[in-house]
Amino acid sequence: MPWHEGPLVGFDLETTGTDPQHARIVTAAVVHTHGGQVTDRRLWLADPGIAIPDEAAAIHGITSERARTQGRPAPDVVEEVAAALTAHWRAGTPVVAYNASFDLTLLEAELRRHALPPLTERLGGEAGPVVDPYTIDRAVDRYRKGRRTLEAVCREYGVELDAAHEAGADALAAVRVARAIAVRHARTARFAPWELHRAQVEWYAQWADGYQRWLRRQGGAGADAVVDPQWPVRRPGGRAATTPA
Repeated sequence: MPWHEGPLVGFDLETTGTDPQHARIVTAAVVHTHGGQVTDRRLWLADPGIAIPDEAAAIHGITSERARTQGRPAPDVVEEVAAALTAHWRAGTPVVAYNASFDLTLLEAELRRHALPPLTERLGGEAGPVVDPYTIDRAVDRYRKGRRTLEAVCREYGVELDAAHEAGADALAAVRVARAIAVRHARTARFAPWELHRAQVEWYAQWADGYQRWLRRQGGAGADAVVDPQWPVRRPGGRAATTPA
């Protein structure tokens, strides 16, 4: 069975900021699907332990007050999210995350922050397979103009997204975009899940190298930019030059 026709798990985080090494989890979603339809859904609201900046709250709608009064302790949420993902990976189910290097890097940073076992230790090896529609779309339709935010790519592939920046809605939309890409670009559907994972490692590294070269040609503030080529988890201190909203 092609990977996009079997079970897929959507994953998304809404956070306090855009730097995955320092931002904290506010909401999380792990959505199990089959054929693009939801078969199970887990949602979390965390008290991140710090104030949620107004600009972040304006995006996802969770204020500091709500997180403090309704959210669960951050270490509990981080542990449960990591446990849910690793259970799906052990079962052989691909995890779909739009711009996975942001969400998975942030999750790993949170695990370190709360002295919890990292994903690799839980799995006895690399976390995966991961399906990242952002990375795949950028590789298979390299020269398409326009933005590549989740909302923009949903429009491109005809995927409905009613509640952007709500973790459950974004996680499900990521799954449906991944499936739509596999239908439009049939060569991506022919990969086995781990083969697709390995291909994305290469595609992301190629994009990072090309983007870094472009930034340096532009000069100015980008002349010394370093675009981290690691995917799906950046090393501590590593960063990407941009993160889609």
